[in-house]
Amino acid sequence: MKKIPSVTKAKNIQSVRGMHDILPVDYPLWEKATKSFREVIEFYNFTQMATPVLESVELYVRTLGETSDVVEKEMYTIKTKGGDQLAMRPEGTAGVARAYIEHGMSHQPHPVRLAYFGPFFRHDKPQAGRLRQFHQAGFEIFSSENDPLYDAQTMLAAYRFIEGLKIKGVTAHINTIGCRICRPNYRKALVAYYKPLEKKLCGDCRRRLPVNPMRLLDCKVPTCQPFKEQAPTTLDHLCAICKTHFTELLEYLEDVKLPYSLNHFLVRGLDYYTKTVFEFILDPVAGEEDLAFALGGGGRYDYLVETLGGKPTPAVGAALGIERLLEVMKRRNLNVPARTKERVFLIHIGDLAKKKSLSLIEMLREGGVNVIESLGKESMAAQLRNADKYQVPFALIFGQKEAYEESVIIRDMKTGAQETVPLLKLVAAIKKRFTSQ
Repeated sequence: MKKIPSVTKAKNIQSVRGMHDILPVDYPLWEKATKSFREVIEFYNFTQMATPVLESVELYVRTLGETSDVVEKEMYTIKTKGGDQLAMRPEGTAGVARAYIEHGMSHQPHPVRLAYFGPFFRHDKPQAGRLRQFHQAGFEIFSSENDPLYDAQTMLAAYRFIEGLKIKGVTAHINTIGCRICRPNYRKALVAYYKPLEKKLCGDCRRRLPVNPMRLLDCKVPTCQPFKEQAPTTLDHLCAICKTHFTELLEYLEDVKLPYSLNHFLVRGLDYYTKTVFEFILDPVAGEEDLAFALGGGGRYDYLVETLGGKPTPAVGAALGIERLLEVMKRRNLNVPARTKERVFLIHIGDLAKKKSLSLIEMLREGGVNVIESLGKESMAAQLRNADKYQVPFALIFGQKEAYEESVIIRDMKTGAQETVPLLKLVAAIKKRFTSQ
């Protein structure tokens, strides 16, 4: 094991670049996101699951593709003492498909609808909406039929999740990239188109052209953008089955009025996609230019389970970036109102009262009364200042006398009126006061 370098002088330790703290001020937004997620998966009959944060590197190389940006540049990898090569999960679908095979879910009644919510990791350039540790909510459907109905249901579940956060102006950009039958002809057409332009392409595009030409349509380098405009489109090279599948999917989307836009150059960056691919994009709004990123996306992956050793299984999935969604909520002031719990503040006076305070707090908890306290502070004045800070309607004053007599003083923080109440009647007395406010 490498020796940990000694610290020569004291300095502030900050979070790792690209990682972030979820602070108390943001937690109501996270709770809103988890609530919306639970409502969607319950209504659309998804079952929640979780995969390990660490998976075999081979899982992602085999499914995402050796030439994908994720595998080439972005994975956090770990070599164990035993020599195993592991990766911190960069995305969710591959791990869910691995679990689907490993745990015999193929023997369950289909479709099998699975959902997840958790952290993922990519060594990306940190910027707005793009962190190295980020969270995703995902929806996956494994079916026995290659039916566009499931594409539509997956997209609908993801879209309803966004709607549940009150985010408006989102459009699904959608394309089809064909299947094993028609995609080879499209790849040949792309190579034929880009080959004369090869010297003008960026280094990544030149390297990918002979092995994965469709990735050129996903290139973000500005000098490569003009070439995409005249590139062949997948729609001109689809087989009859893929054309029918895509047409029926669009009909489903129109029936449920899910806003979509055709994007003939959308391919997504992972090798396992087939037929349908889509991304959820915020419609352009003045002042939100820095939010011009996909809130999420997904597509169909009919060959993924087979690639991992399972039997051929049609499947489709979607994932949404939680930090990206919350960034939009904050920018648009879609803040969640703070929950106003009815609480009391417990003030203790003296050692005996302090010793009995914990049991008193537990009695209030069992009675359904929320309590705040400052048991570490000794003076009554300091505790009263804290009670004022929390703006509680009532304070409970528990001193030496009250501890002996098993009673508590209820103080109205607005009027200053006080009343001594036996411990056995305390919960009922507090609830009565809350009701009469």
